[in-house]
Parts: sequence; C-alpha cells; structure tokens
Amino acid sequence: MSDNANDSVDVPRDADGKIIVDPNDYNLDEEELAFLKSQTGITDEEVLKEHCIEVQAAAHKIYPYNCIRRFKFLRLKIASLPAYPHLLKLGEERKGAIFLDIGCCFGNDVRKTVADGYPVENVIASDLQAEFWQLGHQLFRSTPKTFPVPFLAGDAFDQNFLKRVPPFYTAPETPAPDLQVTGSLTPLLGYVSAIHASAFFHLFCEEQQFQLAQALAGLLSPKSGSIIFGAHVGRQESGFLIDGGIRRGSNMFCHSPESWAELWDGRIFKKGTVKVEAMLEENARPAKASLTTFRLCWSVTRL
Repeated sequence: MSDNANDSVDVPRDADGKIIVDPNDYNLDEEELAFLKSQTGITDEEVLKEHCIEVQAAAHKIYPYNCIRRFKFLRLKIASLPAYPHLLKLGEERKGAIFLDIGCCFGNDVRKTVADGYPVENVIASDLQAEFWQLGHQLFRSTPKTFPVPFLAGDAFDQNFLKRVPPFYTAPETPAPDLQVTGSLTPLLGYVSAIHASAFFHLFCEEQQFQLAQALAGLLSPKSGSIIFGAHVGRQESGFLIDGGIRRGSNMFCHSPESWAELWDGRIFKKGTVKVEAMLEENARPAKASLTTFRLCWSVTRL
C-alpha cells in the first residue's frame, strides 16, 4: 500500500470531505469493553467512547482504512481464531518462542495476547505505518516502558526489510537475535514460532499474496507446532470480489479455503510438511450492505 492512495480509498465522506462515522459501529461486546477498560484505566463508558473516537480521527489522517472507520481496531480478532489457544500454549511451553504480529495496526491483538499470558519479552510487532503503533500507545494510554514490545516499521515486500527465502527445514545454527535491537525482520528468518496476520493478505493482488506467503514462511521456525494464522476476506470459490477493494471501483482477489490450503501445502511449503486448516464465516456486518462477504479463518502449522 502506498500513502498516495488515500484519496481513492472507498470510505464515505460528507460534502466537506470529512469521513462519515456511524456511531452504531462502536458496538463493543462485554469482553472487548472489559479489555479496553482494563488496558486504558478509563471506566466511564462515555469518556472511553470519546477517547476512542479521538484516536480514530487521528488515524484517519494517516490512512483512512474502512476498518478504522468502523472501529475494527477495538475488536479482539486474534482471540476469536481457532488457533489462538495453540498460540498461548506455545508461549507457555516453548522457551523463547517468538511471536510476531504483522500488520498489527494499533496493536490491540498483541496486547490481548500479552494480557492472556504470552511472555512479553518474546513478542514483536510490525506494520507499514509507524504512526499507528504510536496511536496504539495513545489509545491504550501506555508508553514503550510500560508496554515494552518492540515495533518495526517496514514494508513486508521490501527485501531490505524482509528477505524472501525458502522455508527452513532445519533449525538455524546461530542463536536467535535480540528482539529489542533488530532493525528489520530479516534477522528473524527461521526463528519465529508464531505469526499472526489478520486483515492483511486481502489488501494485495493474487501474486502479491503469494509473495507475502513466501516471506512469512521464511520467518517460521521449522520446529513442529510452529504456526502462521489469521483471518481475512475470502470467497466460496477463489476469485475477485467485485468492487470490494479498498480503492474506489477496484476488485479484491480472495482465496477460497481450498485454494488457500493448496497455496501453503505444496507451493509454499513442501507437500505434506504442514497442516492447513481454513474455514469461511459469513460477515455479520459487511463493509457494504450490498455485498455478502466471508471471513476466511486459517492456520498453517508445521508438522
């Protein structure tokens, strides 16, 4: 994604060009509300709502994603995924198990994972927009000292930031790098035990999704149980979601559960070396009322 595409992002605006926000989209469930209160220390629900709207307005100036307009940055996406218990188990049982959240935006999923017990010293986050991570500190009223998860700003397609290499089938011979001092994701190749990537793959065309899968596969540890997982827009049959892209009038390429499994098991990893699980869920609140869209929930686990 390039920053100069802001004007073409398909979000509704009023006559003055201001992004229209539907207050009904601020509809936190009990778990999300409790989590937000515990993280921010704001217990008054009206004050909390105003605080979230202020951060949302600041984020719109950086890049007006529809997911930000619709308060998706407050959802606990990661905890709803079938692979989430496996992630927490890795953090508990595997010493030094590195967890990467890529495309982390404000970092709500990282914070949820740490709150649920994943060792904070083994967590790292990355996004193209560094300002979103800074807004995460504003949203959750934290600082790099109170929430010391390192953040790396960079483009996952930039090989100076994340070199694309074949998956590792034997462990790297050198010790894992220090997460606090690594300047890019490349030093982590072959060392990452778990990677979370939600609302990420569908931002790109089919070829770029393949390249991104290659890049993440190169990061993954060859140890049995290492996992890449997430969720994004999918289709019952792979192909284009017409007028579903983030740019006005553009189409979004979406995988089906079958094509997603074929991508990872055989094209990215050697056939039979990973277990792929993928399922579709119908979105209760699609971005456009005229579209029926599905969420593809998935995981790729090394055998």
